[in-house]
Amino acid sequence: MIGLYKAIRDYDPTRQASFRSFAELCVTRQLITAIKSATRQKHTPLNSYVSLSRSASLEDEGERLLADILAVKGICDPAEIVISEWESARIRQGFTEVLSSLEARVLRLYVEGKSYQEIAEALGRHVKSVDNALQRIKRKVEVQIERCRVC
Repeated sequence: MIGLYKAIRDYDPTRQASFRSFAELCVTRQLITAIKSATRQKHTPLNSYVSLSRSASLEDEGERLLADILAVKGICDPAEIVISEWESARIRQGFTEVLSSLEARVLRLYVEGKSYQEIAEALGRHVKSVDNALQRIKRKVEVQIERCRVC
């Protein structure tokens, strides 16, 4: 219906095309656009979020909110601290094994909050070189995280 409405709105009788062929083209293009929009995965993270305002368990309506649990949750258990440190060390070791020296320096500066331009100036590289390094880092980090999940 939207495609037909647009065909009625935009049809120019001074052109050589008949209204029927113009309307068919408009409707077809509108259907293609609708299908592409419906199958796009762009907003999946936003549409599949977990609300921090809901209760922590399904049975306890209104008891404790996830936001309250996360805010209060501090690691007090010594075993949790040791495991957390061990996991952090393992991740750091994995990064040092897979990242080149340039990538490690770029990552360090990027984590410090430097812009692409500032990183490029600090390392004496082009901005595109910094961008390429960050893209490689992203791919390697994703592989490393997946590897750690399997372990």
